[in-house]
Amino acid sequence: MQRANLLTVLNSLLHPELFKDYAPNGLQVEGKSEIHRIVTAVTATQRVIDEAVRLQADALLVHHGWFWRGENPTITATKYKRLKALMDAGINLIAYHLPLDAHENLGNNAQMAQLLGATDLTQFGEGNFIWMGTVSEIAVDELAAKLGRLLNRTPLVLGSEQCSVSRLAWCSGAAEDFFEEAIAMGAQAYISGEATERTTHLARESGVPFLVCGHHATERLGIKALSDWLEQNHGLKCIFVDDDNPI
Repeated sequence: MQRANLLTVLNSLLHPELFKDYAPNGLQVEGKSEIHRIVTAVTATQRVIDEAVRLQADALLVHHGWFWRGENPTITATKYKRLKALMDAGINLIAYHLPLDAHENLGNNAQMAQLLGATDLTQFGEGNFIWMGTVSEIAVDELAAKLGRLLNRTPLVLGSEQCSVSRLAWCSGAAEDFFEEAIAMGAQAYISGEATERTTHLARESGVPFLVCGHHATERLGIKALSDWLEQNHGLKCIFVDDDNPI
């Protein structure tokens, strides 16, 4: 497939033009014009790039790309090494951030809904990024154990582990700032990737547990779903490379 055609497919699917994002969506670094093999990953790290080179990939498709708003724009040190390795191999870097969080079927939050087996789904908050759904009543410690198995990362539970819940809210990645809104909307527990010190107190005092499941772990879901979609619908060879991250 020609690179231009692949980008048309991805942009038509993910609609990056609808998002005010923190980094450019779509093609970030130009490489080969013909694409047959794609390595996919959560983040465009050096380990992932090295594996893409080893696998002779034509493109690297990620959720977390480069050129974030506010970062140092100079190409030095680790950024230089990453970029040089990518360009020397002629590998395209393609990234979709918020569009891959938000997609109604393939997105991180939609995929979480499927993992949880949640029904009665609603979305709310800024950009409709917060999802809420109903599951069979489950003790919070059992929910944490289930998420640990599904995401391959043991969650940190803030607040009580002894209560039982059925109405859950979630948002992948670094979405602790949506916690209060989820509480106000009736969530009995909240699932996200990261939390800071202040969130512990809110979970304890509100009586709504916060399950910290890992930024990386909660955002494997969308890029893996996108990989499968490209293989099934466009016949492209996609290889997911997991450079695991405890955060």
